[in-house]
Amino acid sequence: MKELLMGNEAIAAAALCAGVNLVSGYPGTPSTEILEAATRRKGEDVYVEWSVNEKAALEVAAGASYTGGRTMVTMKQVGLNVASDPLMSLAYIGVKGGMVIVVADDPGPISSQTEQDTRHFASFSKLPVFDPSSPEEAFKMVFEAFELSEEYSTPVILRPTTRVCHACAVIDIPEKKHRDSPDGFIKDSSKWVIFPRLSYIRHSEIEKRNSLLSDRLSEHDFNQITGDGKKGIACGGISYNYAMETVPGLDNLKIFKIGTPFPFPEKAAVEFLNGLDEVLVTEELDPVIERELVYVCGKYNLNTVIKGKLTGHVK
Repeated sequence: MKELLMGNEAIAAAALCAGVNLVSGYPGTPSTEILEAATRRKGEDVYVEWSVNEKAALEVAAGASYTGGRTMVTMKQVGLNVASDPLMSLAYIGVKGGMVIVVADDPGPISSQTEQDTRHFASFSKLPVFDPSSPEEAFKMVFEAFELSEEYSTPVILRPTTRVCHACAVIDIPEKKHRDSPDGFIKDSSKWVIFPRLSYIRHSEIEKRNSLLSDRLSEHDFNQITGDGKKGIACGGISYNYAMETVPGLDNLKIFKIGTPFPFPEKAAVEFLNGLDEVLVTEELDPVIERELVYVCGKYNLNTVIKGKLTGHVK
């Protein structure tokens, strides 16, 4: 069934199609409509709540995830500051049922006190982050995020920005997937209680996991290399669409679209950079992709010139 949906509505619809059991969150533009849409579209078997704050929302979802339920948490970028304490612990403890944390960034800012880039928080907490370029891609990423979360027992961040959250697109919505009921919480202090020894062990495991994820994501459709030539454009999120509006008619141009900025798809980046003289990087908000490409050039002795916010070529 096809529907015309706002990006936030598409994210909610995807979560319900993916079999989410609980959705919690705290209101804040540009994220608010996600939980509102989940409330309108949910069945009787899905629990949805506005929590008292983002920290409580994440903890409610964590409890449900420990039982094996799929959960989604929604907030805006400043809300992640409030939720940062349980977020950092969850990164080490992990989850059982898939958990997707939707953090809507607000470049501008249009309706926020600050312009924070959640990609930094993903790197800080060592959690995978998906960066959609459109409502359609946000819809697809939710499914992948749940699968990745359960496969690696980790929360996964989805980071739409304002123009993705509030854009509209026709979404082809499949029938809701069937999921068995959560099997319940199984007490295990060696897994669910974050003692220093557990953190020490998990740190090593997380580093190995992210290295594997970097290689795996390098081959994912969310990270695409198109075109050819001596000059390139690297971009992520809505900036990819802005670049594509400008590119038509330009020949001999190589494009690198990054949909998973952390763990960064390093192998794909090397493939993209090989043979290029210079690359222009466009992204919202901070020069995250730009810094990663500069690092890759240094690590692999590539002579490609990287231009972007750090060099003053992009504002």
